[in-house]
Amino acid sequence: MRRGGWRDKNMNITNTETPSLVVAKVSGHKYKDKSSEKNKKKITYSLAEEYHSLSLDKREITLSELNACERLLEYTKDASEEEVIEGEIAELKMTLDLLP
Repeated sequence: MRRGGWRDKNMNITNTETPSLVVAKVSGHKYKDKSSEKNKKKITYSLAEEYHSLSLDKREITLSELNACERLLEYTKDASEEEVIEGEIAELKMTLDLLP
């Protein structure tokens, strides 16, 4: 989600990333048993800026969660976390399809 940097001549600011409203994290315990490992990990979300929570509808929140999961998937290195994130992405896409 990076875009080309630009400079504001008056403020000397470089903008390299689009702002994100939601941050996704993988939480849970690591277990050696593969069957229980998938069930214990889950995705948690937090709003980056609190004032957005009052003006967002369900579709915008779900889209923000989807974008946050896609960013998280790019940076994860653990195969079990990839499975959890990919499952969450599939659920979010299905939710978006069902929303009016």
